[in-house]
Amino acid sequence: MSLKLETIAFDADDTLWQNEQFFQLTQDRFAELLADHAERDHLDERLMAAERRNLGHYGFGIKGFMLSMIETAIEVTEQKVPASVISQIIAAGQEMLSHPIELLPDVEATITALADAHHILLITKGDLLDQERKLAQSGLGDLFNGVEIVSDKKAPIYANIFARHGVSPEAAMMVGNSLKSDVIPAIEAGGWGVHVPHALTWSFEHAEPPVDHPRFRELPSLGALPTLIESIG
Repeated sequence: MSLKLETIAFDADDTLWQNEQFFQLTQDRFAELLADHAERDHLDERLMAAERRNLGHYGFGIKGFMLSMIETAIEVTEQKVPASVISQIIAAGQEMLSHPIELLPDVEATITALADAHHILLITKGDLLDQERKLAQSGLGDLFNGVEIVSDKKAPIYANIFARHGVSPEAAMMVGNSLKSDVIPAIEAGGWGVHVPHALTWSFEHAEPPVDHPRFRELPSLGALPTLIESIG
């Protein structure tokens, strides 16, 4: 028999607020800047390869994305990319780093509804300064009992976070839009994983849903979460 749910943890980007849409808009702008040097599909493939290659160096987030765009621009132009293009890539990244937060539907109401009876955590990965900025601008900071900004999301990281917050994994639930980062590793750590799909999800975060696992659930929207938690107990 599973324990009563005590802790509900939330992902941030594309779970609580919009994120991926700004990456895609910037990638469109990047493609326009390099249109004379590479076809769009080829450029997208080269950029994705650079992002994957650089994750170990720069981690997740806008700064790594910006550096990967610059690296890709140098590669596809055979080191002939104009300084003006590099300057525009940097400007696009800086715009992303200052973009206002856009909360997704039902976010504040859902977290508020759960906060009285549960320990509420935010577990997000990416650049520390940018994630802190987004949380501050979101107005949600006071709703969380703890905030964890990590470099990556793996099962041992979730297990460590649950332990530090004094909760058994069976009594913890992770909610997010990424199967690869939010759902599957939380289940592997012994917790519940709830997938709330977003229309735009970075291809790196795609994975097969563990549909047969007893601690996996999928919801159409965050607003359905309180009812799900009540049904689990």
